[in-house]
Amino acid sequence: MVTLLQGGAYLVNGAEIVPEGTEAAAAIKAKTGKEISKKQAAENTIAYGILESHNTSGNMEKLKIRFDKLTSHDITFVGIIQTARASGLQKFPMPYVLTNCHNSLCAVGGTINEDDHMFGLTCAKKYGGVYVPPHQAVIHQFAREMLAGGGRMILGSDSHTRYGALGTMAMGEGGPELVKQLLNQTYDINMPGVVGVYLTGAPVKGVGPQDVALAIIGAVFRNGYVKNKVMEFVGPGVASLSADFRIGIDVMTTETTCLSSIWKTDEEIREFYEIHGREEEYKQLDPGEVAYYDGMIQVDLSKVRPMIAMPFHPSNTYTIEELNANLMDILDETEKRAQVSLDGAVEFHLKDKVKNGRFLVDQGIIAGCAGGGFENICAAADILKGQYIGSDGFTLSVYPASMPVYMELIRNGCAAAILETGAVLKTAFCGPCFGAGDTPANNAFSIRHSTRNFPNREGSKLQNGQISSVALMDARSIAATAANKGVLTPATDFDGEIGKYKYHFDSNIYKNRVFDSHGVADPDVEIQFGPNIKDWPAMGELPENLLLQVVSEIHDPVTTTDELIPSGETSSYRSNPLGLAEFTLSRKDPNYVARAKEIQKAEKERMSGGHPCQAVPVLKELMGVIKSQYPEVNHTNTGFGSTIFAVKPGDGSAREQAASCQKVLGGWANIANEYATKRYRSNLINWGMLPFLIQEGELPFQNLDYLFLPGIKKAVEEKAESITAYRVGEKELTGFELRLGELTDEERQIILKGCLINYNRV
Repeated sequence: MVTLLQGGAYLVNGAEIVPEGTEAAAAIKAKTGKEISKKQAAENTIAYGILESHNTSGNMEKLKIRFDKLTSHDITFVGIIQTARASGLQKFPMPYVLTNCHNSLCAVGGTINEDDHMFGLTCAKKYGGVYVPPHQAVIHQFAREMLAGGGRMILGSDSHTRYGALGTMAMGEGGPELVKQLLNQTYDINMPGVVGVYLTGAPVKGVGPQDVALAIIGAVFRNGYVKNKVMEFVGPGVASLSADFRIGIDVMTTETTCLSSIWKTDEEIREFYEIHGREEEYKQLDPGEVAYYDGMIQVDLSKVRPMIAMPFHPSNTYTIEELNANLMDILDETEKRAQVSLDGAVEFHLKDKVKNGRFLVDQGIIAGCAGGGFENICAAADILKGQYIGSDGFTLSVYPASMPVYMELIRNGCAAAILETGAVLKTAFCGPCFGAGDTPANNAFSIRHSTRNFPNREGSKLQNGQISSVALMDARSIAATAANKGVLTPATDFDGEIGKYKYHFDSNIYKNRVFDSHGVADPDVEIQFGPNIKDWPAMGELPENLLLQVVSEIHDPVTTTDELIPSGETSSYRSNPLGLAEFTLSRKDPNYVARAKEIQKAEKERMSGGHPCQAVPVLKELMGVIKSQYPEVNHTNTGFGSTIFAVKPGDGSAREQAASCQKVLGGWANIANEYATKRYRSNLINWGMLPFLIQEGELPFQNLDYLFLPGIKKAVEEKAESITAYRVGEKELTGFELRLGELTDEERQIILKGCLINYNRV
């Protein structure tokens, strides 16, 4: 099904794989009659060509990328624009689309969600952007329909910004990276590795894009095979997939922890652009005659079977057939694994859902940028046609990804077929993907064609003793399960026909409702604020020394951004930095906020000209211990704050608030064995936080200890790769090493200034 090649590989004529090794050069020459170096071949990937055309540095090892377009949704665009405004924003320098698909229910916190929407509309008018009202389209579907273009690059403030199937290299990052683009700065990265995904064969009936995606995720996530690399989809199997099928695989590449994705394009993709009235945006993309890849994932599409990703991660994958054949063993394994994710905070059980040897689920959801596509819903309708979901506890909700998709489902009869079963058809909304809407009952099990199944992504709250869980599946198998009244069923068991429906895009829906400035700014427009929209609090520069208290210690193998700052209803407060910060780590370490605030009192006292020891008396003894070895240290040259330790933080969402919430509570650093994603580390840096690394093994400190970092400002200025930090004991300092990792000159300046806002402030 999925095979990983150990080491690099050459792709010859887009069809033959030659593993890297001593015989590779001879094999390539025999096939092509040419000699080609590894470096030349690496420059023949599709990814290299797109990156080269967008790089402004003149050095392909150190990229400075300018994107073609930007996109954000209503959880992120307020903070991004507020940050850019504080730095002198006058006009959006490139097309910037503001969608409203996350806080679009307007059902939590009074007027605050709609206030954010009006902020977005007035900013689109003032600065020259595009505003997509609530319920019109989820962010990524609008981008596919209206923004993508062959050879283009798009940056989005959402982790699932992936349009590679359409020939667009897209990346999801935290808001500060979009701020840099708005201020005519660049996205700075080392040239990433490129991993080929070589597809052969064709999917069997009943297998959908989520099945292929989960098979790949299960094979590459834990071993980091594609971490921070670009996945490039090639091979003869690409031609067997429709545009919608490719899109469905592509959007899930985020869950592999890759940096971005790109696909070879063909007539299928040309037709996609034609259907959407944008044929001029099509560009044929193919790797060169000989292309070198840093790794190769081989996928035989004909061998992929319906998959399920069990709680609580997209990489916990099994075939549905395998799960049904080994129910009790796999459910027991899942329960044990869940206790690690849940820290034993609540009782979690699944084995009681087995009735008469079959696994019964409670809810089905087909939604969002992954599940809400036209073909997914049409296939689900064919499987459900003439069936009914029953009048017991099982429910099914379907969310088309855009109003044009919804309209076509009405016109071709698929909407009626779904509604007749007792399922519910809803408008375009991302809520089921992050815990805002369709929250199942306590201890319920939900199967979803969405992007993630982390704890609480379905809306339950551990701190209130609630727990339900999500498994990821393809829309086809969700429909087969729904037709079977909730009995877990792979779509390959369906013996009817799954049709191929022609899609007709109705552009009038957007013409009649979406505000498009066509790049013309109107500086006379007044921005409409709401009472929840707050400015960022003042943040100081990096002091000469730091004294930090460890206020949370997390030893889970991976810590998600959902655990750092919860999604769901808390998302409504993301326009209020201090209000949102009250929820930081609330589902993982409820004591974090109080502890961070306590040590923050010292820094606030210092910044106001007072003495930190007056605010936090314990510091007097600690400073005494430090002065015994560093007599020059005092409260005027030393900052005070907090840090956390986590083994591997930052998996999942691009949300900058996972870092900024720590910052506004006085956080100066994270300490980790590694960072799960580049985007989380970038968020730390952009909020002026030090992204420390520490060697795996027994920690030289524990929770609530104080750590002293002498000369930290000088270390950052002088590009030190590591520093000696000290645990402050009752009588002495105990040293240990912290590494900073590679930082660009701009990143160092951002950290020195205290945050990106300070770096750019005019």
